[in-house]
Amino acid sequence: MAQQNFDDVATLGARIANLRRDEGYALGVETERGVLDVGATARALGLPAPTDVDDLLQNGRGAELRAVIEAAKAAPANAVVLDLSAVTFAPLVTRPEKIICMGFNYREHAHETRTPIPKIPPLFNKFNNALNHHGGTIALPTRVARHFDFETELVIVFGRECRDATEENALDFVAGYATGNDFSARDLQTATSQFMIGKTSDGFAPIGPWLVTRDRVPDPNNLKLKTVVNGQTRQDWSTNDMIFNCRQLISFASGIMTLKPGDVMFTGTPQGVIFGEKAPPEERRWLRAGDEIVSTLEGLGDLRFTLT
Repeated sequence: MAQQNFDDVATLGARIANLRRDEGYALGVETERGVLDVGATARALGLPAPTDVDDLLQNGRGAELRAVIEAAKAAPANAVVLDLSAVTFAPLVTRPEKIICMGFNYREHAHETRTPIPKIPPLFNKFNNALNHHGGTIALPTRVARHFDFETELVIVFGRECRDATEENALDFVAGYATGNDFSARDLQTATSQFMIGKTSDGFAPIGPWLVTRDRVPDPNNLKLKTVVNGQTRQDWSTNDMIFNCRQLISFASGIMTLKPGDVMFTGTPQGVIFGEKAPPEERRWLRAGDEIVSTLEGLGDLRFTLT
């Protein structure tokens, strides 16, 4: 049953979101009419439903979500549909067991930062306090850092427990994909040999707005990626430049640790970041309060946030 419920998520052909509602978090699904409020619709139809994305993935409630979507199509008068312009997004996940990140995973990014091509994936982590959302803000920790930078990344969202995956079956454990930004304080990141202190301040992991189910992404390593800062394009590349592709990353990480449903993995960023500029660090225009960043992955949606 758990396997079937997982398959019901991965094969929904949907874009799914965490929403903020008066009662807390709610699950939303994109439709032609707007965003289906899954919980409110389920109550109107007398059906059980997952409360949010974490509940959906961690508790294997994909079959219930599919049933609500199908019932809403059959009885549209009972469907609670919100206008997209009126939706407030929450972080795509709010309580994953693990947030795994990958450093220097694009060849051109390694070149621009004068970093040797890694022999194995250099993994690091963020914590749940870093989770942020589409339309969110990051309060810059200027007491301890000054060199703030963007990193648009493809995020893998796991839907099934994964241990010792092979490269051949690695994507079978994926529920879907999302747009993310591995926001960074570079002066903290480079202060020691460990990246973590520059990566996990509050709000430094925006993800969203959508979890796009696996069946809508035939090849995660063939997606266009873009970052726009204050209206200016700064990154414009493709996920096909990854040094370690998604299958290899999942296989490697799952050999070290068990990946759980609801866990997320940032897969690295391409060239174009401030950290890679040739000017001395003190002469670069680092991100600052008032800046707006838009991260885009092809088919996954625009992730927009501002700095304060």
